[in-house]
Amino acid sequence: MTGTASNHTRRAFHRRLLASGAVAAVGTGALSAATPSSQAAPSAAAEPRRAGKGGATRRIKLYAEKLADGQMGYGLEKGKASIPGPLIEIVEGDTLHIEFENTMDVAVSLHPHGVDYDIANDGTKMNNSHVEPGETRTYTWRTHAPGRRKDGSWRPGSAGYWHYHDHVVGTEHGTGGIRNGLYGPLIVRREGDILPDPDRQFTIVFNDMTTNNLKKGPDFKATVGDRVEIIMITHGEYYHTFHVHGHRWADNRTGLLQGPDDHSAVIDTKITGPADSFGFQLIAGEGVGAGAWMYHCHVQSHSDMGMAGLLLIAKPDGTVPGHGDHH
Repeated sequence: MTGTASNHTRRAFHRRLLASGAVAAVGTGALSAATPSSQAAPSAAAEPRRAGKGGATRRIKLYAEKLADGQMGYGLEKGKASIPGPLIEIVEGDTLHIEFENTMDVAVSLHPHGVDYDIANDGTKMNNSHVEPGETRTYTWRTHAPGRRKDGSWRPGSAGYWHYHDHVVGTEHGTGGIRNGLYGPLIVRREGDILPDPDRQFTIVFNDMTTNNLKKGPDFKATVGDRVEIIMITHGEYYHTFHVHGHRWADNRTGLLQGPDDHSAVIDTKITGPADSFGFQLIAGEGVGAGAWMYHCHVQSHSDMGMAGLLLIAKPDGTVPGHGDHH
């Protein structure tokens, strides 16, 4: 992995764990319940893998921990919290039970965006759904597929690129928790959605004037032809403009055009504000080749202050043309 190192685990990419009822103990990284309908080896040139059918009940364990440098993180195992927290993937129709343990000396919570939850699973002090130090609470998130309401109007499904975060530390809005790293990505797939290649999901969080709580954005690595997925989240006080060099995506739910009649705008830059989240897939180096391709906030002063990193796209032999030690 290429990236900026620190004295705790800040993953430049997340490993996808295929879950079936419980998380396999494969290490820190991501929980994925988006079981592919085909287990064939992925290839951008071949038929891509797709998300399977939803409707399962999933269970995971998640921890909140203080990190060695005074920040905070979520993790799937004790002692392995990360910033951002682990990527959680489920499919429309799934129910996810999260046994959440607070190992810190301050109260903390887990508040999701985009999924269904009742008031007992909101994750705030205002309705007593937080977790005191040393205690454990199970949060339940539910999802649904799109369909008609009884009145005939259309109800959208849960599928999308979402996120979760603390809503307690510092203030009743979790300002201190978010500022210190208590946030993570959440993807809800729709049955049949195209899945990225394994180990090619990169979470980028603009948090105030940091990227993934780092003063300089981390670097991510792929190989030409890989199907890469980027999950982009914004927290803090500022609006930013996310831009990636050399690549484009569709401005819709998946970031992919559905065919020649899909008139979604194709973009390479998107304005993003606090609590916004979106995601997209791209074929690494498609039409442009290998290289050190920059991603950054396109607010000039923000990128000048370090809100930039590299998508290092290697040739099949592992080399990245033109990439030196200047970054």
